[in-house]
Amino acid sequence: MLSGFALQYDFPMITELGHYALILAFGVAIVQMIIPMVGAHRGNAGWMAMAVPAASVQFILVAGSFAALTWAFVTSDFSLRLVYANSHTDKPMIYKISGVWGNHEGSMLLWVLILALFGACAAWFGGGLPDRLRARVLAVQASISVAFYAFILFTSNPFLRLAVPPLNGRDLNPLLQDPGLAFHPPFLYLGYVGLSMAFSFAIAALIEGRVDAAWGRWVRPWTLAAWMFLTVGIALGSWWAYYELGWGGFWFWDPVENASFMPWLISAALLHSAIVVEKREALKSWTILLAILAFGFSLLGAFIVRSGVLTSVHAFANDPERGMLILIILAVFLGGALTLFAARAGAMEAKGVFSVVSRESALVLNNILLAVSAFVVFIGTIWPLVAEVLFGRTLSVGPPFFDAAFTPFMVALAIVLPLGSVIAWKRGTLERASKSLGMWLLLAVALAGLAFAIQSGKSALGPVGVALGVWVVGGALADLWMRSGREGWTVRLRRISRLPRADWGKATAHIGMGVTIFGIAAMLAWQKEDIRVADIGDRWEVGQFGFGLEDVERLQGPNYVTTLATMSVWQGDRQIATLKPEKRFYPVANMPTTEAAIRNGILRDIYVVIGDPQDAGGFAVRVYVKPFANWIWGGAILMALGGCFSLSDRRLRVGAAAAKRTNAVPAE
Repeated sequence: MLSGFALQYDFPMITELGHYALILAFGVAIVQMIIPMVGAHRGNAGWMAMAVPAASVQFILVAGSFAALTWAFVTSDFSLRLVYANSHTDKPMIYKISGVWGNHEGSMLLWVLILALFGACAAWFGGGLPDRLRARVLAVQASISVAFYAFILFTSNPFLRLAVPPLNGRDLNPLLQDPGLAFHPPFLYLGYVGLSMAFSFAIAALIEGRVDAAWGRWVRPWTLAAWMFLTVGIALGSWWAYYELGWGGFWFWDPVENASFMPWLISAALLHSAIVVEKREALKSWTILLAILAFGFSLLGAFIVRSGVLTSVHAFANDPERGMLILIILAVFLGGALTLFAARAGAMEAKGVFSVVSRESALVLNNILLAVSAFVVFIGTIWPLVAEVLFGRTLSVGPPFFDAAFTPFMVALAIVLPLGSVIAWKRGTLERASKSLGMWLLLAVALAGLAFAIQSGKSALGPVGVALGVWVVGGALADLWMRSGREGWTVRLRRISRLPRADWGKATAHIGMGVTIFGIAAMLAWQKEDIRVADIGDRWEVGQFGFGLEDVERLQGPNYVTTLATMSVWQGDRQIATLKPEKRFYPVANMPTTEAAIRNGILRDIYVVIGDPQDAGGFAVRVYVKPFANWIWGGAILMALGGCFSLSDRRLRVGAAAAKRTNAVPAE
């Protein structure tokens, strides 16, 4: 009895310690924001050195706070308002844990945890940075943390208690009770928040008034890590939408989808721009501006997700007042950064000179296309809000606008990408580039023609996607081949295997881009769809496949009731699969979900969905045959792997710039 009493009162103690740790982390962040920055200004080594232990302590404290909240969810401590609103005793353990960040307050705690983690990593692995720069970077990073600690503690406290703890909770949103959505937010936040490091480096460089090749080398790993996590997070969200929502699509240009896509585009441009800074000490102003805008778009995403001003199935909250506070944080940091950028623009004079035909020019064009495409997505996303506020009109900007406005820039980007990879730095020639890529151009055109002939006069989307995919993949392979020299095949293959990991990472990421382009175009151009009302025992055909509705039964799940269909899939006279789509209903949340059944394949997916029973009898059934669907996410995996390869290159590690310490800015 005594042990039960102790267990009962351990829960409040742990959560109170978590709350206290969060308040202490807030205080440490304030110290880290002020003391090292003042120390860097005065040249006081002791004050600057305080940034490193402060960043470590801040991370430990906020990690403890996050662990305490996780414990409350795992043990179903319904004395916490947040646990009561987002959990239930019957929920599987994985969703009890993911429920920690499946809501506004918990996701903001995850946000500051990742902020602190990146700051701590800069402290732990930034020994090669000049002392002043590291102190300023950590101080700027802490200032971002301070803003969000204040936001959480004063408006979104996850540790608020209920006066009378209920016996059970309201359950997590059923749409979020899925493995894809369990891991999607953490990866997405690692990308979103990771861009804060590029922002901190940019502001620190502006304060010092100096951007050079060493700075470009230092900022690249952080940007690369953030871009890599964003890639994984977006791919997981797209995959979830594909199989969970039941409509068979992978991207709907939803405002929250766009909120993650915009910083991905800008961070991709930042990556390429930082390369030019490192190699040629050019594009300094542009690179700093991209670093500011990348994090600015991340903050904009936080505003869209949490304000409720734009409707989305992915939104965490519907609270305009809290959304306005995030908008104020965005205005302060973005406005302050742009003001500092304008004041210091004269100190970022470019040194490198390059011709029109050069890798630098190709990277500039690449950056322009990425930035303009991000701006197009921004306009389409935010325009309904602008129209309502300024003109009193309710508008909806959907896929037709984005497809028409965004696609041309991606086509142009795919055309430029291989050329930029093989053209020489400073002064290149189109003749040499054409020799390297000529074979791949002929292959791309030939396969596009073959695709057009096979598809019997359908739209040009499929053939164009084939051509662009082959062109981008071929360009990446041609770049690797060019780096192997001019000797025989054996020698060249041996040299390719010994190329730096960054070169392999670049090629792998570009190949992934080509694979994704092909997958998107092929699926959209050649998919087949059938929607009907079917009775048990019915048979029908879609494309080369036959389908039959064999049975429908009603079953009880762990925390839901499901209508489970059994459907057979035939190819000719041979049954190739039995699929079991579901229509679930969650009584606690009073919400239905659709669970598609998918037979995945390298060449195609067979995708079936069971709908509601019809008044006249039978069930609504949807069937899709989706060619090359998995190539979309396979390409995303390759892009992320490319980022991993590059990040593991010793030249890109954070401490690789130790030899450059002499580049430190003189005492002010």
